[in-house]
Amino acid sequence: MNSVSPAPAAIAQPSPQDLALSGSWTARGIGTLQHRLASLDLAIKTEVIADAAAIEALDTAGAWVLQKLLLRLRGEGMVVTLRGLRPEFAQLLQGVDEQLAGRDDAIAAAARPRASLLEDLGRSTESAFEQLLALLGFVGESAFALAGWVARPARIRWRPILYNIRDAGFNALPIVGLLSFLLGVVVAYQGADQLRQYGANIFVVDLVGLSMLREFAPLITAIIIAGRSGSAYAAQIGTMSVSEEIDAMRTLGIAPIDVLVLPKVLALLIALPLLTVFADLLGVFGGMIMARAQLGVGFGEFLDRFPTAVSITSYLIGICKAPVFAAIIAVVGCFQGFRARGGADSVGRQTTRSVVQAIFLVIVADALFSVAFSALDL
Repeated sequence: MNSVSPAPAAIAQPSPQDLALSGSWTARGIGTLQHRLASLDLAIKTEVIADAAAIEALDTAGAWVLQKLLLRLRGEGMVVTLRGLRPEFAQLLQGVDEQLAGRDDAIAAAARPRASLLEDLGRSTESAFEQLLALLGFVGESAFALAGWVARPARIRWRPILYNIRDAGFNALPIVGLLSFLLGVVVAYQGADQLRQYGANIFVVDLVGLSMLREFAPLITAIIIAGRSGSAYAAQIGTMSVSEEIDAMRTLGIAPIDVLVLPKVLALLIALPLLTVFADLLGVFGGMIMARAQLGVGFGEFLDRFPTAVSITSYLIGICKAPVFAAIIAVVGCFQGFRARGGADSVGRQTTRSVVQAIFLVIVADALFSVAFSALDL
């Protein structure tokens, strides 16, 4: 049985304003068509009628050639009307047209001149302001949910709170203790040479005690927890957000803030002050060891001088900073997690932002505390 091969793609020009398209516009049928397309002679800025009723077959390659022909003619100022094309062929041609348009948009975007420095600054400022408003809204929503817990204590979820205390508090003891101990060693070591020159070795107690209890211990603890727990909060909530688990919780009538945010905030409000106390102890202990090794100040002398050098007010100032730092870290971490959209790339980006913003706000808050305590003469 003999099969009839489809006619190759052809294009004829019955008149200067008419084109007749025929044959099989496929990858096999358009082999010799390019030469014919280049030899077309059409009047400039006229209406052209392209009759496609005789097209027998059309695939993606043929649709691409046909669409490029139409774009070329229109680019030369002609008004081209395509008639007689089968509906299924028209649908394929439209898909190719959308792909070509998307590619042209991408090329135009790449070729677009870079925005000016002032424009970049304006866009960055607008984005930061929008994010600040969203953060304030999130803080208000969380405060409203917390007020609901206070009004109805039966709604408090104790098990997630205890789990987060263990995860953010107890499990962080080794890293917090180690870094605080090393920081105490460094502070005492850096001050040893200066104090030895003036015979003021005993004042290493004042240096280590005040610097660790008032500033370094609460600050280094908050920075560690921001990088350790704040990032974990953002990653957990961000993953749930992109996998639509949070949407499912809302569909079931479960408030995500009650389940995901408040337990973390309350747990960190409890854990961070306790971690700060632990950091105080290890930091002072590291300073004691270095004072004995470098300045000959024994443990007994150090402890005798310590109550005189460091007042209870200085100790409480450091402890009182911890709840504020805890609230900042937990709220920022959860907020950035809820803003994750799309996929894993968004989760990573929001996790990074949570750490950067939490550390930045913690340092800003510490600076504001210093200004306020200086004004109050504390």
